[in-house]
Amino acid sequence: MKNKVLSLYDWFLIVGVIASNIIYSVMTGTLDVLGSVAGITGVLCVVLVAKGSIWNYLFGLVNVSLYAWISYKAALYGDAGLNAFYYVPMQFVGWWQWRKRGAAVSSDEARKLSGEEDVRVKARRMSWSQRLYLALGCIAGIVAVGLLLRHLGDPQPFKDSTTTVLSIVAQALMAMAFMEQWCLWIITNIVSVVMWTICVVRGEAHAGVMVIMWVFYLLNSLNGFRVWLRLSRD
Repeated sequence: MKNKVLSLYDWFLIVGVIASNIIYSVMTGTLDVLGSVAGITGVLCVVLVAKGSIWNYLFGLVNVSLYAWISYKAALYGDAGLNAFYYVPMQFVGWWQWRKRGAAVSSDEARKLSGEEDVRVKARRMSWSQRLYLALGCIAGIVAVGLLLRHLGDPQPFKDSTTTVLSIVAQALMAMAFMEQWCLWIITNIVSVVMWTICVVRGEAHAGVMVIMWVFYLLNSLNGFRVWLRLSRD
């Protein structure tokens, strides 16, 4: 499998999120630098994840650091803690794991490792029994964390717990290069769009650009599922 440049769809996502942030700034008369940088680096990250490129972790580190602060300001404590205490260190764990599974940082290094010009990670799939345990574990986790967040005063406890729990599991599956991560990312992205749309109605800072970011995340996760179905067969 040869290394390829970004596809037309990838460029649509990258250019689209940049243009959407510019249009949003013009329409609202505000310049949300923090939110825009978080959104743009986030889309760059997930586009590279879908391509199986290890460089996603560089942009991911910037994105999750900023998103942790934005979520904390919006009182979405599940998302804030998830990003600060889990996603940030997982960027380093993921980089290390992907290197072990064949992802190189350059074509020269890839040739030395495998004799081919491919820097992408070697994807794999779970068994059906593993998928069943995964689903049951996620449901139990969502309910438990949702009850805790409701007790702590989270305004959207079960939406927040859904994105928190599924993101934790999906990030771990991503580090281990399992294709099934994309099913969880799709659900997470849909719930996140709804959650941040509610924040827009409530007038939360940065919420508008967060909706834009999560819409593009959703579009990318659908493409990522398609690409990793193929990668996990190779």
